[in-house]
Order: sequence, then structure tokens, then C-alpha cells
Amino acid sequence: MDTLTKDVATLEQAKNLGLLAEEFEKIKEVLGRTPNFTELSIFSIMWSEHCSYKNSIKWLKTLPKEGPHLLVEAGKENAGLVDIGNGVACAFKIESHNHPSALEPYQGAATGVGGINRDIFTMGARPIAQLNSLRFGAIDTDHTKWLLRGVVKGIGDYGNAFGIPVLGGEVFFDECYQTNPLVNAMSVGIMHADDMISATSHGVGNPVFIVGSATGKDGINGASFASKDITEESAGDLPSVQVGDPFQEKLLLEASLELAKTDAIVGMQDMGAAGITCSTSEMSAVEGFGMRIDLDKVPTRQEDMLPFEILLSESQERMLVVVKKGKEKIVQNIFDKWDLNCVQIGEVTEGGQLEYYMNGELVANVPAHDLVLGGGAPVYDREYKEPAYFAENKKFKIESVPEPTNLAEIGMKLLGLPNIASKRWIFEQYDTMVGTRNMSTNAPSDAGVVNIKDNDSALAMTVDCNARYVHADPKTGTAIAVAEAARNISCTGGEPSAITNCLNFGNPYNPEVYWQFVMAIKGMSEACLKFKTPVTGGNVSFYNQTVIDGKNAVPVFPTPTIGMIGVIKDKKKTMSLDFKEKGDLIFLLGESRDDISSSEYLANIVGTKNSPAPYFNLDEEFAVQKAVRTLIEKDLINAAHDISDGGLYTALVEMGLPRGLGFDITGDAAVREDSFLFGEAQGRILVSLSGSIEEEIIEELLSLKVPFSLLGHVTRGKMVIDDAHYGFIDDAAKIYNHAIERKMDSAVTDV
Repeated sequence: MDTLTKDVATLEQAKNLGLLAEEFEKIKEVLGRTPNFTELSIFSIMWSEHCSYKNSIKWLKTLPKEGPHLLVEAGKENAGLVDIGNGVACAFKIESHNHPSALEPYQGAATGVGGINRDIFTMGARPIAQLNSLRFGAIDTDHTKWLLRGVVKGIGDYGNAFGIPVLGGEVFFDECYQTNPLVNAMSVGIMHADDMISATSHGVGNPVFIVGSATGKDGINGASFASKDITEESAGDLPSVQVGDPFQEKLLLEASLELAKTDAIVGMQDMGAAGITCSTSEMSAVEGFGMRIDLDKVPTRQEDMLPFEILLSESQERMLVVVKKGKEKIVQNIFDKWDLNCVQIGEVTEGGQLEYYMNGELVANVPAHDLVLGGGAPVYDREYKEPAYFAENKKFKIESVPEPTNLAEIGMKLLGLPNIASKRWIFEQYDTMVGTRNMSTNAPSDAGVVNIKDNDSALAMTVDCNARYVHADPKTGTAIAVAEAARNISCTGGEPSAITNCLNFGNPYNPEVYWQFVMAIKGMSEACLKFKTPVTGGNVSFYNQTVIDGKNAVPVFPTPTIGMIGVIKDKKKTMSLDFKEKGDLIFLLGESRDDISSSEYLANIVGTKNSPAPYFNLDEEFAVQKAVRTLIEKDLINAAHDISDGGLYTALVEMGLPRGLGFDITGDAAVREDSFLFGEAQGRILVSLSGSIEEEIIEELLSLKVPFSLLGHVTRGKMVIDDAHYGFIDDAAKIYNHAIERKMDSAVTDV
């Protein structure tokens, strides 16, 4: 009997593996026969949402992919690559590990960090910084505290042991993330622009090696698990969660970068989602070659692993390397030196077929091209419709909220809200100073900054997304996410360069969820075109929702996280956010607006959840950011900080905290006091400067043609607004710095 016709798969098996009936029929057409179970498993993983982007690729292709610094277009390699000057390139990418973190937060988060770092050093770049974007449910519940502790420890333990500093991040709490947290990890690396290693395969007869850790049963069907809803029975999917070893990854990093300096490599790819299946198919499909793989040669941690288990395992710290024939000894010597597995498991073939053998028996024979994104994987054009809540949001009127009189009390209360308060309880568990590149720990700034050695420049980086804004208005909210990322880069003195994204949404088969996705893509495109920041790649994560009682699906807020990098051409002009001296003047760039929509104040102090996104004008935003970069370049200011979550009041407090300085400012008679202090209208930046150059900066701002106003001056510690005493900065510090710590140490309310 033909070995490929043994164990013929059924439609029921296909459905159990997450395939649609029509997809099962398409597989039969591709193969010209009914697949066996191993082949069905291969297609199910490669045609899962996580690997194929079958429900998102149509819209992803509309994102801008061209920019002045771009070296590698989105989707071409493991990560984006941009030119940062003087022959140096930056590789960077962000990805999600949401579903694994929901079930096993420690390993889910840890392996998310490991996987994104491998995407960077597989290209030949050395990781120099990490960032993360996290979303959790209500912090007062036992479940959220368990998730938060596990995720933070997982990120910290893996990153600290691996030896890469965490330079920035964001954390947001809302009940919509109660069961389904979001864990998005970003890695940034640098390399010589000409030294990139491609994720490709060619040259018939060239040997194929698996290097790194042994293969186990952990993570099997992890990509499929990430392509379905979290339900009350999801705990049974724990084997889909991978297990990481940062010390093994550190060895793999050094071996890979040493290998990159040789001429022995054809191509190299990380084994992430779908393991051997994905790496063999994607590398082969690039140039139309095939591979013969002997699965029995793969080093395994368990005995008697079945072919589909070896193929689909997502065991961590592994790479696939295609080596130039005759140079095998070079590769083996390097990995022997670092005490890592290095085993030839196959060779490159012509014809585009992937032939997988087990003990000499052909167990699967599938075409590489038909498995992959952009090849034969299905592409869907999903129905979408505007949800009813969107029209309701537009009905909000600021007049419906009474103007408060206890503004000082509200200000202090705002500082203690989890979304505003310092995240020091989290970031103090991360090693921010490992290595010698971090420039932003002792001089806090809106973006993380790393030193580019032997170069005049530095690299600025940030992650941003206010999901409440995106839920209120997906198009505007996503444009704001791009603009805020750029604002953080600009306030640090950098020129925005490019973005990566992690698109976290609910079930794409829900037309209202898909509408959120489509509108988010449109908003991202508009903003990226304006800032000339192409999308270099990233990750789509659908099915982020909780299914209750098997029927009621509650999606998370649409959360298109933006990771952005920028270049500070003269690192001596890196700008921090902290007030410097008593008496310095405080200016506002941009205009105050009578707007409290979607603000933390409106949502969690007033208690109004439905409102539009805050005021936003892309042209005004662009002009204000250009202005602050000019002021930094001309050495006219000594601090800059964007106004975002919590509004102007929170921004002022954050500028005062590092040196214990306060402020004395005057409000804007044209807007309500709560709007002036707590509104989150976009396109505004606070700057401080020496009073001796007041006339010079006014003249400069007039020439830049951006709205501005002199708010007041820096004090020794007292906070004064319109001659009213709002307390001392030390009072604010006690609330702001310890709010999350107190929450995490408080008694559990949900058992």
C-alpha cells in the first residue's frame, strides 16, 4: 500500500483541527488525493489564522510599505529592517503571545519574549532592547493579580537571564481583558546593513540542519490554539503552551551570530509557530525549492514521538539552517563550541515539494507554495458592519457632565488609577541596565533610548495604543496610536522612522469585530503616510475574547499596538521629560480643547464609558511634532513631554516627579477646567525652558506657526493652578508611585 494513503484523514478530523469543510476540499484539490492525518495536520497549522493571516491579509496589503529608511519590505524576512545611518541597520518586530499567557502566564510571556528575540538574531542582528505592551482585566480581582504576577515574572526572568534590557512599555487595565489578557513583546536589534541573513533556501543538495534545543511535545498545535476563542474549557489546551529556556537561547544567539560571520549559510529561520512545518515550508517557498526531511533524525526529548508531533512541536530555542554543501563542518564546529544540538535532518530538493520521512517511510508529501501566506493558503474577504455602539458614542455631549468643583481631589484620585499610576511595581522586576546602551533610565524620556556605539546617533523606541480610543472610534483611535508613538519619539529628539504592529482583535467572523479591524487598518495607513513611517511587519492576533456558557462571546477592546523606532541624529541632544530648575518657564505647544471624550477622567472618575475618541487632527499633530524637534535641535528647551493619558495635569506631575519640582500655571478661560486639566485632546506637548530665553522661544514658535501658550513656571514643589493650591509634588508622588503596589498587596476580592 502507498504509505501516503495510510491513515486517510476525514472531514470530522479536519473540523477538529480548525479547518472549514471547504478548506478540506481545497486540500484534496491541491494534493490530488485525500490527505493522510499527518498531511492534514500540516495544512491545519499552516492554514490557521495565526500562520496564514487568511482573514487579514487582504487589508494588511493596503498598509504603506515604502519609506526613506526601509531596507526590507514587510513580510519578506523574519523582521523589519531600516537604515539608521552610517552603515548600521535596525531590525525590529512586535508579536503577541496572548492565548498562552491566558492559560499559563509565566511560560506564555517568557516564550513570547524568547520568540521575538529569535526573529531578530536570526537575521544576523544582535538584540539590544526589549519593550512590551500588556493588557489585563480589573486589578482588584484574584485572577488579574495571578495573570499580572505571572506575566511580569515571565518577561523579567527570561529577559533578565537572556541579558537584554527592557527600555519601555505600557500597561492598561479594563474589564474586557479579564479572561483574555494581551501580552505583546517587541525586540530591537542592530547590525551592519550588509550582513543580513535571509530566511530562504536554495541550491539542490544543500544540507538542512536543525540547531539548538531538542524537540518535545510542548507547544504542539500552538498556532491552532492561538486561532480560536478562549473558552471555559481552554485549560485543556495547556500542552499548546511552550516552555522556554533563556540560557539556551543566549547560547543560540551567540552561536547564530558567530555563524553569520562565516560564508557557510544559505538561509536561517527561527522555529516559532508551527515549528519544523513552518520553517521548512516558508524557507522553501521563497525561491520555489523543496526539501527532503528525515524526522527520525530530529533530536527529541521524548521517545516514540509521532511524525505530526515532531512536525508541529513548538519547542523553543530552535532554528533551521540551510548550509552550503561542503561547509557542514564549519557549522558543526560552531554549535559544538556552544554545546548545542546541530544535526543534519535533510537536504534541499528541486520541484517545490516537502517530503517528510520517518524511518525511511514517506509520511507526508506536500507542496511548500500551497502552505504559506502569499502562496496557496486561503484568503478571505470577510463581511463587516458598523456596530450600534459607534453611533451611540457620537451622541455624547460634554454638557451632560456637570463641571466639578473638587478639581484638586480629582487630580490626586486620577494619579492613583491603575492606568495612570506609575508602573514601577512592574518595571522594577525587569533589568533595564544590563549592557551599556540604555540612555533613558537616569534621564527619563517619552521614548526609550539606546546608544549606537561608534556613532553620533542614538535609537529611540516606543510602544503605544490607547485601546479605549480605538474602541470608541477604530479609525481615529488607531491613527492616534501611530501619532502618539511618533510624539514620544519626537519629544525625545528623534525622527520617526518606521513601525511594526501587533493587531489584537476579537473573532474575525463577527462582522462588527471585523469592521473594527478594517477601520483600524485605514486609520493606521493615513497616519503612517503622514509621518512617512512604513509598516515593516508585525502580527495579527484574532480570537481575543471570552466565550461564556459556550455562546456569549465578549471581545476585548480592539488593540492595534504600535511599535515605533526613530533616529536621534545627535545623541548629545537627547531630550528628557523632567523639569530641571525652579523658575523655568512652562509652555504648551498645541491648543487646549473643550474635550473630555474617552479620557481616563470621563471613563473612570465620572463613570461614562460611551463617548467618541478625543479630539485629533493629523495635520496639527504633525506640525506640533515638527516644532518640538526644531526646539530640541536648536537647544531652546530643557524638557519635553507629550500630553496623553490623564491629560495636562498628569503630564505636569510626571515632569515634576523625577526632581521633586512642582508647577504654578494659569488655566485657559476658553475651555472648561476639567477639560483643561484632564481632557486628552491630542496634538499637545509640554516643554520647559530657562526664563532667560523667553523672547527667543516666542519668536521661534511664531516662525514655526504652531499654536502655543505660556502656562506658568516651575516651583520648588508646590502645585498651583489658577492660584489654587493642588498640594505638593511629594503628595502626588506617594499616590502615583505606590498605587499599583498597594493594589497588588491588598486583600483579594475575587476568589
